[in-house]
Amino acid sequence: MSAIRSSFVMSVFALARLAPMVSAQDMGNGFLFGAPTGSFVVRGGWAMARAGSDLFSFTTDQLTLNRGDFSSPSGDIDLAFNVTPRWQIVASGSVAITNRRSEFRHFEDNNNLPIEQTTNFSRVPLTLSVKRYLTSTGRSIGRFAWIPSRFAPYVGIGGGVMHYRFRQSGDWIDFKTMDVFPSQYESDGWAPTANVQTGVDYSLNARFALTGEARYVWSNAPLSQDFQGFQRLDLSGFSTSIGVAVRF
Repeated sequence: MSAIRSSFVMSVFALARLAPMVSAQDMGNGFLFGAPTGSFVVRGGWAMARAGSDLFSFTTDQLTLNRGDFSSPSGDIDLAFNVTPRWQIVASGSVAITNRRSEFRHFEDNNNLPIEQTTNFSRVPLTLSVKRYLTSTGRSIGRFAWIPSRFAPYVGIGGGVMHYRFRQSGDWIDFKTMDVFPSQYESDGWAPTANVQTGVDYSLNARFALTGEARYVWSNAPLSQDFQGFQRLDLSGFSTSIGVAVRF
């Protein structure tokens, strides 16, 4: 009987110690079964295009566009897997698309009307990165619960491929004859890309965090025969974004 009573007392004591952990998990403060193995991140932000190649210079000189018109809102998705408590492998996808109307700066047609066109520029990088957190991302409580750090800054580096499209359609001028004619010019394809990034996670609870990131991307690509005579198209740029991370 005394053995049963002792076992009962020990069980009650063990449950009493475990109860705060379970409660913490219910309130979103810890994982019952240990640290997360990765995270899924959705972010939105602004992708600035460097627009440094000669096609952009020609376009901004002749048309009522400036370099800032090639920047646009962006959307990003990350799928990250923990390698160690501070290291992650991250697969990322992003999309930035701008569509701008313009007209020739210095010319009008025979009816004194603007000569109009539309320029579409899109960048879709797909990358694989290595990310390192500069401080601890969280701590384990016993064998059961994991409590995230409030702030967790990180840096990363990666590479991959980028799909791009540069398309201009509308009315144009033959500078030899000064005739106005309709046409469309397009170049698209894939190009290698590299990037560096830095950011910070702000934990709301064990499963959810707000995240902000700044990233610089390097890339350029050859142009199609539609743009014969121009150098490679500059696809590089700087982006900033904020979003939500869901740990799993």
